[in-house]
Amino acid sequence: MTATPAIPHVVGVLGGGRMGAGIAHAFLIKGATVIVVERDHESAAGAQARVAEAVAKSAARGTLTESAEEALSRFSTSTDYDSFVHCGLVVEAVPEDYELKVAALKAVEEHLSADAFLASNTSSLSVTGLASQLRRPGNFVGLHFFNPVPASTLIEVVLAKETSPELAATAKSWTEALGKTAVVVNDAPGFASSRLGVAIALEAMRMVEEGVASAEDIDAAMVLGYKHPTGPLKTTDIVGLDVRLGIAEYLHSTLGERFAPPQILRDKVARGELGRKTGKGFFDWTD
Repeated sequence: MTATPAIPHVVGVLGGGRMGAGIAHAFLIKGATVIVVERDHESAAGAQARVAEAVAKSAARGTLTESAEEALSRFSTSTDYDSFVHCGLVVEAVPEDYELKVAALKAVEEHLSADAFLASNTSSLSVTGLASQLRRPGNFVGLHFFNPVPASTLIEVVLAKETSPELAATAKSWTEALGKTAVVVNDAPGFASSRLGVAIALEAMRMVEEGVASAEDIDAAMVLGYKHPTGPLKTTDIVGLDVRLGIAEYLHSTLGERFAPPQILRDKVARGELGRKTGKGFFDWTD
């Protein structure tokens, strides 16, 4: 008889922005006690509001097995890393900057028990490189969630060179317990999803830049012709042009010229046109 996949009883999330709140929500509605640690009280309050809103939406859709109040009774926020002391798993979800992630992961590890697991939600940075900075690299893995987390059915499990076989199997079972599908990849620049997704998006940007077609028509071609749920340019707006630029620059440095960021992307980021979060990117989001 196959055992039911289980998630850790207590899960921590470092960073309560859009992704971190989504990760917290995913574990919370499956029965875990969840703690989000943020850099200050204002950010922690924002994380609290985001998770509460997500839980309320789940309740409205009828996807909770308990009331929203009961789920939220297991959720808390903090500005103190000591709050992670009882966690079986902590997922780091800070901005996509290598030095920032290293500092954050090392600080979290100092507050974890020896048998606790640590994961990064990085979408492109070297998981092996991050693991090399930790005292227990075998307890570290990449868990690349996708935005928006509640609607996405995919988690990319990224194995560092020193990730233990036990953790590799356990991370896949966590994904199943969350009601999502795991894609397991060995550490490489951009993994599988970001590498392919960014390659398509950069070419779509070049086509806009060269006047081949409008952003609307390029996206329609991929949605209608290839059954993509969202076109590459609208996806870029949702992810954030600044985030996509950072990933492209990293892939350019590691994989070569085919990932060189187009000038149109650099120009839009310089003008503050970052996509949905600023109201304008390749599309107008003001409505």
